[in-house]
Amino acid sequence: MPISNIKAIFNCDKQIVWDLVTDVSKYADWRSDLSHTEVLENGKFVEYSKSGFPTTFTTTLFDPYSRWEFHMENSNMSGYWVGVFSQEGEQTTVSFTENVTAKKWFLKPLIRRYLRKQQAQFIADLKKRL
Repeated sequence: MPISNIKAIFNCDKQIVWDLVTDVSKYADWRSDLSHTEVLENGKFVEYSKSGFPTTFTTTLFDPYSRWEFHMENSNMSGYWVGVFSQEGEQTTVSFTENVTAKKWFLKPLIRRYLRKQQAQFIADLKKRL
């Protein structure tokens, strides 16, 4: 199971970063990799890539302004995501960790690179939006 972590620092209040990251209904407004999202019941949501490929997310922990965790799954992978938010002075630090298993044998050698690319794009889009 490849594990990938990315950390970033933002020069703004933790509440602003938290609110942006956890408002999945507005992801398509600022994330360059998505066409749209669908918010379901009970902490579930679906992200659709630009090509229409869906990934389903199920929230397992939601500790406001501190920690968000969810299970994620699509036809290629399943895994777990943990986001930790902290503030020191005027800066907010985020740490996003993904632990993913490829469902298809030929994707296994590519999954770590894919995770890193996705995480880097998320942070770049987040920085641009903030």
